[in-house]
Amino acid sequence: MPRHLARGAVGFGALIAAFALIPVFGPATLLLAPVGVVALRGCPMCWAIGLAETVSRGRLRRECTNGSCELKPASR
Repeated sequence: MPRHLARGAVGFGALIAAFALIPVFGPATLLLAPVGVVALRGCPMCWAIGLAETVSRGRLRRECTNGSCELKPASR
């Protein structure tokens, strides 16, 4: 979990800095954008979905009956 959050902080920080610092340092700051994409391993939405999966791991299970699926708390 801490590693996932660190990747998010680096990734989103680099992406935000890439565009926010353009007025100060010029277009060279856009070189931070690939750093952010690599840290997030592709896309910000994929990172967010991965975080949700990490947080819910083992707490929820999918139960399908009669063609309808529901998320229910895992039995302990």
